[in-house]
Amino acid sequence: MTISAHGRDVMSVSLAAALVFCMLVEPQLIGSLRGQRILELDLENSVEIAMGSSYRVKQLEMGIERTRYWLKSRRASLKSKIEMRLRAPEINSTSETKWNSTLQRDELVRSDTRRWQMDLSVSQPLILFGYPTNGYLSLNNKVYRYLQHEETDEIDYYNRFFIKFQQPFLLPNNLKNNIEDAELDLERNELDYITDRVRLVDDIADDYYDLFEVVSRRTIYENQIANLKLAEQIAIELSAADSSRAIEPAQARVELTNVGEQFSRTLSAIRQESARIKQRLQLEYEDSVFITPTFEIRRIYVDVNQAIEYGYNLRPSLRRLSINRRKNEIDLNNSKGWDAFHVNLEMTYGLENIDDQFGNIWNDYDDSYSVSLQAYVPLWDWGRRKARIDANEITLKKTELSIEENRTRIRSDIINAVANLDDYQRRAVNMQESVKMIQEITDFGMDQYSNGAISLQDLLQMITRQRETEMNHLDAYLGYRRSLLALMVQTYYDYENDISLIDKFRQQAS
Repeated sequence: MTISAHGRDVMSVSLAAALVFCMLVEPQLIGSLRGQRILELDLENSVEIAMGSSYRVKQLEMGIERTRYWLKSRRASLKSKIEMRLRAPEINSTSETKWNSTLQRDELVRSDTRRWQMDLSVSQPLILFGYPTNGYLSLNNKVYRYLQHEETDEIDYYNRFFIKFQQPFLLPNNLKNNIEDAELDLERNELDYITDRVRLVDDIADDYYDLFEVVSRRTIYENQIANLKLAEQIAIELSAADSSRAIEPAQARVELTNVGEQFSRTLSAIRQESARIKQRLQLEYEDSVFITPTFEIRRIYVDVNQAIEYGYNLRPSLRRLSINRRKNEIDLNNSKGWDAFHVNLEMTYGLENIDDQFGNIWNDYDDSYSVSLQAYVPLWDWGRRKARIDANEITLKKTELSIEENRTRIRSDIINAVANLDDYQRRAVNMQESVKMIQEITDFGMDQYSNGAISLQDLLQMITRQRETEMNHLDAYLGYRRSLLALMVQTYYDYENDISLIDKFRQQAS
């Protein structure tokens, strides 16, 4: 007996339609009662959902925003600052012991004063060729009223306008270092954000491909069950015509039962993987997810040397270590400046007046100036400064070793990732061709069995071989997808879309 290809197609379509109806239509009816969502997932929208609900990503975004404000605060220190200090009032009514050189003895002197003072200052850090010098130039005005209570109250008014110049020498440039430190912190937070997004993509892809695998296995078992049912139907018709073949329908049913058990285990695995990815995406318990597996293979040719350069230049780990190295260099420079010889220069020049009448202090100014040069000369500290410098130098050397180690590991990982991609890509393409032929071979075996040319065992072996071929194709395809993902994680470059992940994230953000 011969079953036409059209008849087999009709049976397959009917089975598939029934399964789709049971899995999709019924949940939709239940979902309409419970208000649940039914989401069809692919890798791209799974990542988008995860990004939108990830607490870690939100925390990193807030961290970046906070660091930007810190940097804004540090950069604002390069601009002018206006401040006013008030003493309103300063009351002093105390007695102190002081030496009287005339009487050659100590005597108790009582002071009873009142001071109202205002200091107004407009200061500006000194910038030379765009480089902060760690010095300041300021315009100042000091005005005060000074009252001394004695037998007769004595009041003095004082007014001074002056320019003040301050410049330290041989000290770490704190102004420049603080700004650079804030810039490095911002860049490191941005790198952490990119790293976490890529890690999230990797985790979501891992769960997605696990679900993809079990759903694809369900389809493979569905095909095998359809083939076995068709084989059983043929065996029943052949045994009706030939009693010596009465055992064959039972053999087909036994095989069908075994495959049905594997199919049931696959359905259980689908429920587990669906629950896992829902938890990963932080979906509601009532929500349902499903995927429609598609096998798309686009041959990708990767230049190993270029991929290694991508890893060096795009991967945040190296840049993060470079940031640590620069921070260690700043710490080393600071440690060399602390407790070391340094000089502070301070100069002022201006006009001043003092009078017992407030209205007179704004006229007839006298010149006023001051020069102060202070030097700090360390003599002995029991090796404290040298030990601190040695410790910072060792920290810097450790960071440089970490950079070299990281470069070596990146190179090795990328070479292996490219080799894995080439291997799985070749296997997936070859298996894709085999899958196209295996169904034709099984259909031909059905015709031969119905015509008595082969035994039932031969047909069952063909059906099993089709399942194994489809499973091997699935394994090869998932290996191709996962190796492509691993290469993207190693290089931070999306070879499918020919764009770096950093540029891709920027486009998504805009």
